[in-house]
Amino acid sequence: MPGKEMSFLEHIGELRGHLVRIVIAIIIGAVIIGFNVNYIMDEVLFAPTKNDFITFKILNYLSEHLGTDTRIEMPEKFPIQVRKMYEQVNVAISVSVIGGIILVFPYIVYEVWKFIAPGLTDSERKKSVFFIIGTSIFFLLGVLIGFYLVAPLSVQFGYNFKISDIAQTNIDLANYIDIIINTCLGMGIVFLLPVVVYFLTASGIITPSFLTTYRKHAIIVVLVISAFITPPDATTMVIASLPLIALYEFSIMISKITYKRQE
Repeated sequence: MPGKEMSFLEHIGELRGHLVRIVIAIIIGAVIIGFNVNYIMDEVLFAPTKNDFITFKILNYLSEHLGTDTRIEMPEKFPIQVRKMYEQVNVAISVSVIGGIILVFPYIVYEVWKFIAPGLTDSERKKSVFFIIGTSIFFLLGVLIGFYLVAPLSVQFGYNFKISDIAQTNIDLANYIDIIINTCLGMGIVFLLPVVVYFLTASGIITPSFLTTYRKHAIIVVLVISAFITPPDATTMVIASLPLIALYEFSIMISKITYKRQE
């Protein structure tokens, strides 16, 4: 409630109301995903195991035209196995809940903003549209890049890497889904960097010069991360690192614009 001092208990009551609405929204999202879980598993989550996945087709096309020998090949039948009772039930629940969170993420951001808005100034409240839309766009963009770029390269490398021909690769369903989900959510969180930089700059905690000074360090960190999550060739590593480098540069630009407005 803007303009009115609230007691601690009133704040707790207000927070509880927002949390209840967020939980209800997630449950609704989870139910929607749950009713379509078979389609989502077969056509979405298992898509990075197939040779005709769009990322593999593009990388193989580039490999052919660049004259390199790096070609991504996935098996005709990816060796997914289930070795535990109720593993598929647990995976279905996990996919439904995480999918529900992603589905209703803009609403979650809206509820978070509604909770913190009373403690902000009028000028800060006017930025609510930027916060809600910007946060939602960057998070969903990160999830998409995680799914279409980082996750398939991780799956391809994890499957094809061998220390011995004697060892047979059989992948547990839960392990595979964890890799896909954790990658997508991780990239979604990483892609919130421009929003975080905006508020840190507006609060005077960081400056554009700070981000520029540590640009080289950030690029090295990005390249190291890309080297771990991609097949061991320079071309694929660079492709995976480009979105993260572009994200950091965009964050510097956001910081510069915010800093000038603050001055």
